[in-house]
Amino acid sequence: MSTVQQASEVLDRHYLEIRCHILDLAAALDRIDRSDNAAQISQDPRLDRIHEALKIVDSQSGTDRAERIQLLFSDEYVAGWNQK
Repeated sequence: MSTVQQASEVLDRHYLEIRCHILDLAAALDRIDRSDNAAQISQDPRLDRIHEALKIVDSQSGTDRAERIQLLFSDEYVAGWNQK
């Protein structure tokens, strides 16, 4: 039998891990920005996807953030991909 978890319990259990991941992400983006050629990669589509993912994380609605981010980073399906 499945039980619904209380939001406060989930937050208590995951808060420190979430905080750690956010700090790690911020540090990685800071390292990119401090790098010698940061301006040269400002138009890199990977950075665009990272920033779009952060917008999804920041959205206050829905319970499908992980799915939307997974789709954002996924390649488009190509029919017959395994036939080449």
